[in-house]
Amino acid sequence: MTAIESAVVAGGGISGLALSCLLAAEGVKVDLLEAYRTSAPVGSGISLQGNALRMLDRVGVWEEVQRHASVFDALVLRAPDDAGTELFRVDTHRSGGPEYPAAAGMYRPDLARVLRARADELGVAVHEGTRVVGISQDDDHARVTASSGLTREADLVVGADGLHSTVRSLLKIRTRPEMLDFGVWRAFVPLARGVTCTELIYGGAAYYSGYSPTGPDTMYVYIVDDYRDRSHLSPDEMLEEMRALASQYHGPWDEIVTTLTSASALNYTRMSALFLPGDWHRGRVALIGDAAHSCPPTLAQGAAQGLEDAVVLADLLASRDRLDENLWDEFYARRVPRAQAVVESSLQIAEWRREADKNRESAELMTHVSKLLAQPL
Repeated sequence: MTAIESAVVAGGGISGLALSCLLAAEGVKVDLLEAYRTSAPVGSGISLQGNALRMLDRVGVWEEVQRHASVFDALVLRAPDDAGTELFRVDTHRSGGPEYPAAAGMYRPDLARVLRARADELGVAVHEGTRVVGISQDDDHARVTASSGLTREADLVVGADGLHSTVRSLLKIRTRPEMLDFGVWRAFVPLARGVTCTELIYGGAAYYSGYSPTGPDTMYVYIVDDYRDRSHLSPDEMLEEMRALASQYHGPWDEIVTTLTSASALNYTRMSALFLPGDWHRGRVALIGDAAHSCPPTLAQGAAQGLEDAVVLADLLASRDRLDENLWDEFYARRVPRAQAVVESSLQIAEWRREADKNRESAELMTHVSKLLAQPL
């Protein structure tokens, strides 16, 4: 017996799809409401650390993920010199346990499609182009009204609708994301010769640059610099800016620059962070993933933390016979310390990236967090 028989999940990203799959696998009737289209996802690459891979296995998609991803156990650090000199190559900690690689790189839309296929397989009712506009609840049920006119009543409503969560606003939670002074250039390009794992360059033309393979023929590249509002630039002008910045790095970057030819393959965003103080639920409505906690990408833990939320919440709902404060107390005991440590460490590393002499401290903190995440949830 589960604590709930029905659920509405708002948000069809990684966290929302994962939770929907996990609940449906336990026999819960799940309606997933997504404002856009899970069947036509957007994005570039995503880095998944071992703990994320362990959670994807729990969702039931690990084998399929391996068919699309590039997996590896190493990290390369290069110098910001004229040759992109390789300084060292290290084996990275397997935070998911010995049965999973340390990390995987994947094209983000491929991951979305894999999760959506799993949701369809399990009978999740997916409603695309459907944005939540109203929520009400009593002691027994929560009710959702959507922009399409659809209404649903369920035992639990979960907002997995991202950093600028509508569900969070409807709950009248006033915490808002902190916008940081860092901008991230991202692009999805053909795989450069010789790249087999994540490689990073600290310093040089920007705070740092890096890339990861995302499959046998593709890779995800990124550069972090000071944020500037570039909304007035055309796509082609954005492309030229990224090319100009990337051309100041070398090693595999020399080849990468020659493949940066499509404006549609890149995006530029501002880093942000969020940690919701206090409870992440109000009655029968809860928040998970970026709606409750979001970190800059310095530890590549955003998706992983949302997946951990989904797995822990689904486990508790499947093992209890009622949705009560005892369930939520255990959820917070298992999730808040880890999520908070990741957000705070990600912010600290982002700040240390401004200082050339803080690489040792950054590496030590990254190792500490990796070991923390290897501990059981």
